[in-house]
Amino acid sequence: MTGRRIMTADEIRRAVARISHEIVEKQAGTAGLVLVGIQRRGVPLARRLADAIEEHEGVRLPVGALDITFYRDDLSLVAAQPIVKGTELPFDLNGVTVVLVDDVLYTGRTIRAAMDALVDFGRPQAIRLAVLVDRGHRELPIRADHVGKNVPTSREEVVRVHLAEVDEGDDVEIERRTEAPLAVSSIAGALR
Repeated sequence: MTGRRIMTADEIRRAVARISHEIVEKQAGTAGLVLVGIQRRGVPLARRLADAIEEHEGVRLPVGALDITFYRDDLSLVAAQPIVKGTELPFDLNGVTVVLVDDVLYTGRTIRAAMDALVDFGRPQAIRLAVLVDRGHRELPIRADHVGKNVPTSREEVVRVHLAEVDEGDDVEIERRTEAPLAVSSIAGALR
C-alpha cells in the first residue's frame, strides 16, 4: 500500500480539544454525560476527550470501553477466531447521555453494532457519536454529531489512525490498496 499523512499529531490534538468543547456545549454542561470508546482506538480517544473536558470544565467524565465483536453483522467475515478486547462500563447507562467515540466512521455498521451492544447494558437517555475521521460511504443512516476531520475517500482507500497509546505515535494516513500482479505461473496453474 502507498499512503499519505492527512492528520499530524498536532492536528489530532486540536481536533480532540475542539470536539471536547462541542460535546460540553451540546450537553449544556457535563451533568449526566459519559464517554464510551469503541475498542480499540476509540478507547484512548475517549480518554483524551475526558482529559480535555476536565482541563476546561474541571470535571472528570466517566469513561467506558465497549467491545462490539459479537454484535458485528460481518463477524463471520472478520476472523474464524475473533479477538475479544473486553467491555468495561463502570457506570449505569440508564438515563445518561452516552457519547460513543470511535476513530473512523465509514459504513456505519460499527456504530450500529455499538448501539446494539449499549442497549444490552441499559437504556441511555441519548446516544451521540464523536469520531476523529468521517470518510463517508455510509451504508446505514448514521451520522456523527462531532467530527475531527471529514475526509472524502474512495472505497479503494484505507484510513489508518495511529495513536500513541496503541501504536508508535499519533497521525492519520490514507492509503490506496494496490493489487499485487499475478505471476504468470500462478495464472497457468489456475487454468489447469
